[in-house]
Amino acid sequence: MNFLWVFFGGGIGSLLRYLMSILIVRNRININISFPLATILSNLLACALLGLMAVLISKGRLTESQKLFWMVGVCGGFSTFSTFSYENLILLKEGNYSVALINILLSVILGFLIIASVIRLSAD
Repeated sequence: MNFLWVFFGGGIGSLLRYLMSILIVRNRININISFPLATILSNLLACALLGLMAVLISKGRLTESQKLFWMVGVCGGFSTFSTFSYENLILLKEGNYSVALINILLSVILGFLIIASVIRLSAD
């Protein structure tokens, strides 16, 4: 039964990731450079959700099924390391070295800080 929780959560997370891309492209929310805004926003929001789920686990408020659904499924489907890597490769191929570096640093540093902050702010 556990694989079904991951399956459904992953489907929801993937759909949310796709909708994020559509929302950003349709509303022309972009920076005048090739910055992968949809990917970084998806990944950072997934970090916030993962941090919240970690807090709920530490407080004993999340069942194993809920953990699999939210952390493995939804967060796994919503965040996307493969797209992050591919988009950075494209930025590098196009000569956008500073944009790629900014994207990599922002993604890693902000992702870490978001998870740490959510956990710290939610601590008793």
